[in-house]
Amino acid sequence: MTVAIEVSGLVKRFKRTTALDGIDLEVPEGTVLGLLGPNGAGKTTAVRIMTTLLKPDAGRATVLGLDVLRDADRVRAVIGVTGQYAAVDEYLTGFENLEMAGRLYHLPRAEVRSRARSLLEQFDLADAGDRISKTYSGGMRRRLDIAASLIARPRVLFLDEPTTGLDPRSRITMWEFIAALVGEGTTILLTTQYLEEADRLADGIAVVDHGRIIARGTADELKAQVGGERLEFTVTDAADLPVLADALSGLGLDRPNLDEANRTFSMPVSGGAGVLREALDRVADRVTVIDVGLRRPDLDDVFLTLTGRAAEVQPDGKPDERPARDRAEVTR
Repeated sequence: MTVAIEVSGLVKRFKRTTALDGIDLEVPEGTVLGLLGPNGAGKTTAVRIMTTLLKPDAGRATVLGLDVLRDADRVRAVIGVTGQYAAVDEYLTGFENLEMAGRLYHLPRAEVRSRARSLLEQFDLADAGDRISKTYSGGMRRRLDIAASLIARPRVLFLDEPTTGLDPRSRITMWEFIAALVGEGTTILLTTQYLEEADRLADGIAVVDHGRIIARGTADELKAQVGGERLEFTVTDAADLPVLADALSGLGLDRPNLDEANRTFSMPVSGGAGVLREALDRVADRVTVIDVGLRRPDLDDVFLTLTGRAAEVQPDGKPDERPARDRAEVTR
């Protein structure tokens, strides 16, 4: 399979901070790579280098065989980019923002206007297309920004936290649109803090922390690395926890965790609903259970296990991974 994005030994430093410490990536053409990691991991720095916005200190990156340093203009002609923050001109209408983006790609005027109207429809902005974007909600601006990145039908699309700030309905619509783009052959590199997003969209996932790739695989493979399924019980009396442990002896993959303060029992298992049914049969009439469930790892579990810290989002809902003293340098 043809490789659309290739990164080898990428290094980037900001004074005393090493943002990237030799990362390697490959994204096959027509697929989605999800780049996961907590704030400060290096995700956005990597995207900025791959999209010609930042020069690396070492290493190499190519997009469709074009070097991001030597062939920067040609790279820009074949990619679309959406950053963490909506980059729209709030004094232009939605339509004018898209028209401006198309003209920057030197597209014919008639094609730009047709494409702009089509994208406004696809992103549920048709009724607001003739309003200045200053009047848009945050979610509307986000959708307009993503629409602008698609005006030239890019072969490779970089989406840096694309659904941050979107409501659940808009997020699902965005997922459907991204899936449709991939179905048409577009290659996508997606950074996200939502494992459910990567689970639904990504063919492969790379977890980055402290500027290094620390894990690769599918969403299911990453979940398996942090313990797979867990059987959880909550009982009325903490004294029943040892009884529960005895009843479920041999059913788990490892020793259970008994939390007397919260009266909970947790144990790694495999087997899905079948193991849950057997567990319920074993504990019937032996203890009084308040709650029971079979839980799979979520994003925080993956981050906590692989990186030692949870994903963090700023109070405004927008993640920012850059060290404070270096933010001005990165955005110049």
